[in-house]
Amino acid sequence: MNGSNEYILEIKNLTVNYDTEYGLVRAVNGINIVMREQEALGLVGETGAGKTTTALASLRMVPEAVGKVEGQILVGGKNIMEMSDRELENMRGKNISMIFQDPMTALNPVLTIGRQIAESIQIHEHVDKKTAMERAKDMLEIVGIHRDRAQDYPHQLSGGMKQRVVIAIALACHTQILIADEPTTALDVTIQAQVLELIKEYRNKYKTAMLMITHDLGIVAEVCDKVAVMYAGNIVEYGTLDEVFNHTLHPYTEGLFSSLPNIKNRTKRLNPIPGAMPDPSKLPEGCVFAPRCAYATQACFQTDQENRFITDTHMVRCSRYQESGFKINRGNTK
Repeated sequence: MNGSNEYILEIKNLTVNYDTEYGLVRAVNGINIVMREQEALGLVGETGAGKTTTALASLRMVPEAVGKVEGQILVGGKNIMEMSDRELENMRGKNISMIFQDPMTALNPVLTIGRQIAESIQIHEHVDKKTAMERAKDMLEIVGIHRDRAQDYPHQLSGGMKQRVVIAIALACHTQILIADEPTTALDVTIQAQVLELIKEYRNKYKTAMLMITHDLGIVAEVCDKVAVMYAGNIVEYGTLDEVFNHTLHPYTEGLFSSLPNIKNRTKRLNPIPGAMPDPSKLPEGCVFAPRCAYATQACFQTDQENRFITDTHMVRCSRYQESGFKINRGNTK
């Protein structure tokens, strides 16, 4: 994955460690991600896999007091790790924006929702307060909230409406890259569908690239072009939607699909992945998934895995595919 201006986002060998009272937490362990314009990438994995930390690092929002970030993060070819505070302020919201997971904590409780949207517009578009507020009201209507509610405070809104306001803030300046961190968490099914449809409509209109962080494979299938499966701070499988869903390679990805209920066969029992994800402050030697893997050999517990490209676009981090000239049978689907 060499650097190129054709990529709108490049994450190179990203490592994030947290220094805690319980020891060093290895949250992200040397991952690589690239995204082109208008591309939608789903970052999938269990809670604690390192997905949100990856998103925060992409905006350089990991607290420096406790987190150590290494690697390169290029937005439009510019390394954000080398940006000044002013450059970061100009980049966030304009070049790259984030829909945060919990709207309850993402919104300022003492500012009206209109003002919170208008602030972003005023900073990046260099317009006066009146113009920014009118555009903020327009954004509220785009996300399905009447413009008269611009004077409301967050506590006056329902959970679904708060999430729409968070989306309005993220989209207010027609960002080039949208990071959506579990945007439908804690929303009922109907509101989830509306929020996803809203994001899809916006992306189609403004040709925005998106990094969708979720544990819901159904959401990935609906809105993403490519998939990166994350486990214990590592990306263990990466490929197009068809490759990861229909030609699954990694045992962890296989386990995720086996854990899903089959609506066509309700008598079939679920097959969950045994065990639990390892403590990131005490990661095991060798392959981090080996203690839960049905295919693990003695070597898996002793030697760390390498990224192996089965095709130009399909990568897997597993020694089952280390044989020279290995080719997956594309006729077999799961």
